[in-house]
Amino acid sequence: MILKYIEILTNLNLKMGLNESLSIGLAETVSTLSLLLLGFGIFFLVKFILKKTVYKIIQRTTTKYDDLLIKNKVIGRICLLIPALLIGALLPDVLPDFPDTATSLGKLVKIFEIVIYTMILSSIVTTLEDIYNTQEMSKLKPLTGLVQVIKIVLYVLAVLIIIAYLMNTKLSTIFISLGTMSAVLMLVFQDTIKGFVGSIQLSANDMLRIGDWIAVGPADGNVLEINLTTVKVQNWDNTITTIPTYSLVSSPFTNWRGMSESGGRRIARTINIDVNTIRYCTPEMIEKYKRYSLIRDYLIQKEEDILEYNKANRIDTSEIMNGRQQTNLGIFRAYIKAYINHNPKLNHNLTMMVRQMQPTEFGVPLQIYAFSSDKQWTHYEDIQSDIFDHVISAAAMFDLKIYQKH
Repeated sequence: MILKYIEILTNLNLKMGLNESLSIGLAETVSTLSLLLLGFGIFFLVKFILKKTVYKIIQRTTTKYDDLLIKNKVIGRICLLIPALLIGALLPDVLPDFPDTATSLGKLVKIFEIVIYTMILSSIVTTLEDIYNTQEMSKLKPLTGLVQVIKIVLYVLAVLIIIAYLMNTKLSTIFISLGTMSAVLMLVFQDTIKGFVGSIQLSANDMLRIGDWIAVGPADGNVLEINLTTVKVQNWDNTITTIPTYSLVSSPFTNWRGMSESGGRRIARTINIDVNTIRYCTPEMIEKYKRYSLIRDYLIQKEEDILEYNKANRIDTSEIMNGRQQTNLGIFRAYIKAYINHNPKLNHNLTMMVRQMQPTEFGVPLQIYAFSSDKQWTHYEDIQSDIFDHVISAAAMFDLKIYQKH
């Protein structure tokens, strides 16, 4: 049929007054162009039919996995094989008098086929990654870096196969030749290799996940993406910082995931008490403090314990320095502890304490150590601020002053 078509074209050219060789060449050129148009015409026709049938069926299904075949162009790239295979099979028939030209064009078609197969495999790998990313496990073990390496290997192999095909040699020979270029390749792809190693270590040791809040250098925010060579972080001010993947393995960074997964977010802040306002309590001061409901029962019990101790040890309490006595700082510390123990916004299943730190030139530090139940940043700051608003204001009620440098 193809030969008949070429014969008709040749006869038409001869009738137009062209010589025989030119007529044959023009006829076979037209037949080659017709083959190209036919191949790509069939491709667009098949794709049109698929869009009207298969694509609509896929979009109507309940599962979202098959939608990824459309999104990642798997079906469209498979359709590209139609013109490649058709043209490759019929080229020798449309150029019977120009075998060298048919061979050269056939090689181009073969290269096109190799590229298409590589693109199809790349799309399939991307689709598998997208399916994996729909699972909860993807946040714990992101595979973006590994997928990128697989794609790089696919395209490198495709290039090597094309080179071997054009040179009419075995692929193993190409690999042997590349062995002598390994040092150059290591130099060229050192960032990629380091990034690949880094991404494997981050994933294998569960050091980093998508969604983690990390702090490293200028980056302080949530991890958006973990790639082969970079980690993308959205900072607290919504700016984006990219960090080399390998640097997270070779340098220290802070990951706040442990805080997020725990029952609360830690509060560990101090206030400094002026040492000049710390004193033993007089009976009048004790009676005054008993009016504060949070420590009334504590003071009553404490007074009984002190009285019993001093009496049992026959201590002369006419001198305030003798025996056990209460200080306004100790009572204030007990008050703060009672206050945070009654705070519903703190997690009472985790450590809660009020402790006195090493005195400094700025006074005696009192540290509140507790965990807020709400870990969201803005809520956490509100809870912490409310606690210290109250504590700083309450200090004066215990005849204490917060140290302030003049």
